[in-house]
Amino acid sequence: MTKFERLNQELIFLSYKTGFHVQDLMNEFHISKRTALRDITALEGLGLTFYTEPGRYGGYRLTKQDQWVPVLFNGQEINALFFAIKALSLLSATPFEKSYRAIYDKLMATLPVPQQRTVRQLQAVVHYYNVPNLDTPTFLSDLLTAIVDQQVVTVTLPSGPHKQQLFDLLYRHGIWFFSGYDLDRHVWGITRCDAVSALSVSAEPAVYDRATLDRFRRDYDAHHHDVPFRCTLTPLGRELVQKNRYPNMHLHTEHGQTILFGGYNADEFAYMVQYLLGLGNNVHVLAPPALQAAYLQELREILARYDPPAAPSDA
Repeated sequence: MTKFERLNQELIFLSYKTGFHVQDLMNEFHISKRTALRDITALEGLGLTFYTEPGRYGGYRLTKQDQWVPVLFNGQEINALFFAIKALSLLSATPFEKSYRAIYDKLMATLPVPQQRTVRQLQAVVHYYNVPNLDTPTFLSDLLTAIVDQQVVTVTLPSGPHKQQLFDLLYRHGIWFFSGYDLDRHVWGITRCDAVSALSVSAEPAVYDRATLDRFRRDYDAHHHDVPFRCTLTPLGRELVQKNRYPNMHLHTEHGQTILFGGYNADEFAYMVQYLLGLGNNVHVLAPPALQAAYLQELREILARYDPPAAPSDA
């Protein structure tokens, strides 16, 4: 481990403590007392604040801060960090009420001028294209707080109010979703965030812990998609599915042929047909027969739009 790496690890190690002794660093990082003392001086220069407590049981007492403990990054890590911020800034809606531009500017200000120039050059030549928000969710921050704090909330949807315990947020192809357990109907579900027109926090404590909610989620994944399907894919079809694949979809190869298989719920039948149509001529639906028939019917309707109008017959 280099000194650079060790100082980073020491910052992380100490960030969870209220105080420490030289021996703590010696034992954790297998270094000498002399090296540990040099490291403590270096850590103070990096912004770690502490004061010394004299006496036999003294040591270093850390000053609690709300700010992020400084961490050293190498050039590649800095570039990756700015690239990630650039990618996130493309989203018009996130659960975080902070400007990514402000974060970008703060981080940039901490860099030496030559490194700022390098970051700007990379930002100009490396581009990341993501699907922008297609929805306009209003309660992303409140939903995230309810998830983290394990609150019981009532969300108002087009179908009416629903008392729920939420589990996580999902962003997929321009749309935010949340998953959770409906305490009134006793069912697990995934809901579009932009469908929420109102949200209120209940005073009652959480009914289930995170582990139980996770079990509900896994049971849902295992039993909700109970209609099996199977298709073959061309190489391009495989690539298209890999770019847009749901948890209920799986890929494997049989005798050199790519197979797409999995399950869907009856409520998702129409969406499955549209998903497969999106693969164009790169998919061959094998089963079930109802899915194959619906897929072929859609193709016939598409072809019918291009049939020339029948010529009028001579009377």
